[in-house]
Amino acid sequence: MSLILLRHTRPDVDEGICYGRTDLSLCDDFDAEVERIDAELPDFTTIIASPLSRCLRLARALGERREIEVTVDTRVIEMNFGRWERMPWEIIPRDQLDAWRDNFLGAAPHGGESVKQLATRVQAALAEVARGPVPALVVTHAGVIKAALSAVGEADAWNAKTEFGHWRRITWPAL
Repeated sequence: MSLILLRHTRPDVDEGICYGRTDLSLCDDFDAEVERIDAELPDFTTIIASPLSRCLRLARALGERREIEVTVDTRVIEMNFGRWERMPWEIIPRDQLDAWRDNFLGAAPHGGESVKQLATRVQAALAEVARGPVPALVVTHAGVIKAALSAVGEADAWNAKTEFGHWRRITWPAL
């Protein structure tokens, strides 16, 4: 089944800040971005969104334009970075970053969520979405998109880059 994974537009936060669950406002170009995104997106029948306002606001704007109701799913929220939330990456203790690098899937030196926990909940959410009307639009975050790409077997998925306000299409079920 076809799923369209859309990353939210640019949040109003300084470069180099770690944020996951932090609820951030969006940059001033939001309305123009909605216009561009709506013109570029393929057709879809349902919209699922992260509960964070940077996703929900975009999902609702697209839903209004296409007359599609938005469903919120907490499982497509960004990773919880615990103590690292709102910290500049450059001041996060090196030993904590090394611990995460050395056990990328299982470690959670920040006290939040591990990448494996993120991947497990994302897979459950997308499996459920794929059982409903498709194609479905999932308005979400970079970490969730990486987890989805990993689940469908994309090489180097955890290093994949999806720019703000851009999307990827995947075929579910996962391999």
